[in-house]
Amino acid sequence: MESFPAMDISVVVPVHNEAANITDLVREISTALNGRHHHEIIFVNDGSSDQTPVRLQQLQKEYPQLRSIHHFNRCGQSTALLTGIKHAVNPLIVTLDGDGQNDPADMDKLLRLYNKHAGPEQIMITGHRRQRRDTGWRRLSSRIANRVRSHLLNDETPDTGCGLKVFSRELFLSLPYFDHMHRFLPALVKRAGGKVLSIEVNHRPRKGGRSHYGTLDRLAVGITDLLGVIWLMKRAKTVELTTDRRPENPGSGKKP
Repeated sequence: MESFPAMDISVVVPVHNEAANITDLVREISTALNGRHHHEIIFVNDGSSDQTPVRLQQLQKEYPQLRSIHHFNRCGQSTALLTGIKHAVNPLIVTLDGDGQNDPADMDKLLRLYNKHAGPEQIMITGHRRQRRDTGWRRLSSRIANRVRSHLLNDETPDTGCGLKVFSRELFLSLPYFDHMHRFLPALVKRAGGKVLSIEVNHRPRKGGRSHYGTLDRLAVGITDLLGVIWLMKRAKTVELTTDRRPENPGSGKKP
């Protein structure tokens, strides 16, 4: 496989009560990036009540590139992402879910695609979990939600719920922030004039802990958020910028 240049990456992982999954996830992220890219790993502990803070403190002794940031109270995944990205020192961000279901080995796929399309246009690369390792009910509800969202927002993204994404720090911090914004990042990137590309990635069964999202509560807040994003999309304005033409002979005294 053709190589591509090393990148400066900050991996941001929001976690809430994921003590059972953190050790393996940190090891896998480190294995995937060591010797390949300059990187830091930022875990944002979002008000965990289990051993997550203790486990992170222990892992920092073994992995010097690991940083941990702690929310005293649970603030939600979008706020945890914002906290981690604000504290990131590198220009390129990779995000993963903290439950270990995203495969860190797939980061290479997304980074290659990002490198291939890198240019003046802001881009986001997002994973597509074609073969979900979840319950049948979760797969069905996610499929319906993706279709409804894609139809209404035209975000051209088959799986916005995949936590594995690559984008620039600058791009993320330019987007409008609101609670649950992480579910609508592709639409927000398109609203900002950027481009979104998807690539198929692996999805793994959860090894430990339990999911923190229920179908009914996600549906309730999802409808409200979707209406808000539709409002934002309709009011987006694209500004075309041009540069002044300079006279061919600046010393002629003629106006451009």
